[in-house]
Amino acid sequence: MRLLRIATTALLTASSYSPSSAFVSSASALSSGRHISKPSSILFLSSALFIHSTNRGKRSTTTTAAAENNDSVGECNDTTIDDISNTPLLSEMYDAQYPGTAVQRLRAVHERVSILATDGTLDGPWEDVRRRLLWAGGLKDLPNSRPGQGYTGHSFNDWNHVDLTTMNDNTSDNLNDGSVKGIAVGNQLGPGIRIASIPELGPGGSWSTCAMGCNSDPPSDVAHVQFRSRVAFKLVWVPNDDYDTFVLLDDDGELLAKGKPSDGPKGLPRRREREMNYHIMKGSKYSIVADRLAALNSTQSTD
Repeated sequence: MRLLRIATTALLTASSYSPSSAFVSSASALSSGRHISKPSSILFLSSALFIHSTNRGKRSTTTTAAAENNDSVGECNDTTIDDISNTPLLSEMYDAQYPGTAVQRLRAVHERVSILATDGTLDGPWEDVRRRLLWAGGLKDLPNSRPGQGYTGHSFNDWNHVDLTTMNDNTSDNLNDGSVKGIAVGNQLGPGIRIASIPELGPGGSWSTCAMGCNSDPPSDVAHVQFRSRVAFKLVWVPNDDYDTFVLLDDDGELLAKGKPSDGPKGLPRRREREMNYHIMKGSKYSIVADRLAALNSTQSTD
């Protein structure tokens, strides 16, 4: 009888089971109060102990699986491996040397410039080229807006406004405190940046800032000093005979793309503007590529 009580206890504590027909008949006899023979008792006991041990195994397996699942997820159930892998690294969002840089926006600009480098549009008519440069830089073509209110008709059209700069929202209202020589104190650009910037390139804004001062090391131009930002690309006219070819360089002076507009030189910005543009780069890292191209053109023309 003591064995029967143990078996009954095991049965009652089991969470789920699938009894055999022999076990059902024995359990039915027990519940009806009829006497159970010794063979039936043994069968009942064996079945109960088997089911009890099986359920213990199931509970152990379930607990182990849950523990393993919790280990893979970590303490925060809202964070998954995919979430972590999709989170940009800190270095992709922040530039320690120039913290005003809108890094993700700068990279989006580079992606667009890479399209221009291969689709042939940089060799089309100058005004079409200029609009494509605005598009690549994340700027709207607003030739009829008022200066200071998003006007971009001057962008890449003179010697100075050739630095496509991507700056963070919290630095777009920065003023020139006099540190950028040759630029008006104040130089408030924030409202125009917000009006003209295309939002789909990422947080922050874009502007064609003044390149004056870029030939020092480090550069002391509007991008690097007023906005504490790198330039996404810089347009430099090549000093060949006609100044009819330009290069787009990154912040380190490396070549991103080059073009020779089809309506040059007459359809380009005035020659004096193009010459001055190269002059402010001369002797710096931003003139190296242009100098090489000019030398190459000179060699080819004499052959």
